[in-house]
Amino acid sequence: MKRQIPLLITFFFGIFMIIQYFIPHHGVNEWGGRFQGWTIIVLAFAYVLGVANVLRISLEKVYRKEADWPFKLVTCISLVLMMGIGLVEGVGEDTFFVRRLYNQLYVPMGATMYSTLAFFIASAAYRAFRIRTWHAALLAVTAMLVMIGRIPIGQGIWSGFPRLSDWIMFEGPNMVGQRAILIGAALGAISTGLKMVFGIERSYLGSGD
Repeated sequence: MKRQIPLLITFFFGIFMIIQYFIPHHGVNEWGGRFQGWTIIVLAFAYVLGVANVLRISLEKVYRKEADWPFKLVTCISLVLMMGIGLVEGVGEDTFFVRRLYNQLYVPMGATMYSTLAFFIASAAYRAFRIRTWHAALLAVTAMLVMIGRIPIGQGIWSGFPRLSDWIMFEGPNMVGQRAILIGAALGAISTGLKMVFGIERSYLGSGD
């Protein structure tokens, strides 16, 4: 029963949330709103379980002195510190310590981590632009046109480079490719959701199924 009950719950709520968009009835829409509110409550408990799980795994690695255990210790201390200060100060404009820690610690460290991606992007671009096939040649030519259109010297060479760059990025091939990817991702999400609703995909039940 511990497998069948979650499957029945998933099937019932999944089907209900689908058909509510096709039944223009006040009662059905009202219950749909209630179910969405219940989802937020469940999600809040999931956050609590996630935090507890992170603390448990990190503290176990710290206790066993596994690889990179000092970073796990910093994670636990930072999590408890921010959560404790947040609970004491609350929310609003008067959260002096929370805003100070966030703006002067978290934001600079996040910017530092994001800036390191430039090196990985440069490495990936070098590998991608090695022209061995016509696909790579097309990618390299397109990238060069976009980059030239984004710098002042490009406009100095030819005034049409910025317009050509904008067409590639926002009106032409790039936008077409993005829409195709988004449509494919949406269809994949819909198919995965239907598989979970009808019990075909059961990975959310855990191992052993």
